[in-house]
Amino acid sequence: MPKHGKKYMEVLKKLDWEKRYDFEEALGLSLSSSYANFDETVDVAVKLNVDPRHADQMVRGTVVLPNGLGKEVKVLVFAKGEKEKEAQEAGADFIADDELVNKIKDGWFGFDKAVATPDMMGTVGKLGRILGPRGLMPNAKTGTVTFDIARAVNELKAGKIDFRVEKAGIVHAPVGKVSFGVEKLLENITAFIRTIIALKPASSKGTYLRGITLSTTMGPGIKIDPVLAAKY
Repeated sequence: MPKHGKKYMEVLKKLDWEKRYDFEEALGLSLSSSYANFDETVDVAVKLNVDPRHADQMVRGTVVLPNGLGKEVKVLVFAKGEKEKEAQEAGADFIADDELVNKIKDGWFGFDKAVATPDMMGTVGKLGRILGPRGLMPNAKTGTVTFDIARAVNELKAGKIDFRVEKAGIVHAPVGKVSFGVEKLLENITAFIRTIIALKPASSKGTYLRGITLSTTMGPGIKIDPVLAAKY
């Protein structure tokens, strides 16, 4: 069992382990107990009543967080011609020319998200083994393979996140920074939870939201009442 410092243990003393909190109360506890000397990320983990081994129970989607993620998102775009110009005007940080493609092959990953036009997927496909494991592969299902480059870049810059249920039926997502405060974090969490609920598979029977945990980078996980969460 990992050992924790005194500050972490002090935070634990404030929690009622028999209780399931609502998001607002949990955020208040997490933010008031934050002790790290950096702006911690706030994460939400949702346990779903699905079996991802079945294609009809795969939960995957995207959501633009109203208040962003609290960090600069560097976007690389695979495009040419007018779409290259569109990407530049939308604020893309990098355009993947031949030189940059070779840099990626050599291990350069100075970007957080990648977008591609459909006609560039032949080039992108050659980088699949490099980009895929790092979650950087453009994908039509997440809106990052598209001819609407301006929209894709703007959404990523604004705080669009993509998520996918893991084998254990859990979806993880960052929802902002401690410095956001309760109100902004609650708005982001509400957008995320509503999206998760909207994506409930028709084949999922019974209670869909099985469990929810909220945590900061250095803090303990706080259990959320799924019934209360569903009302946001």
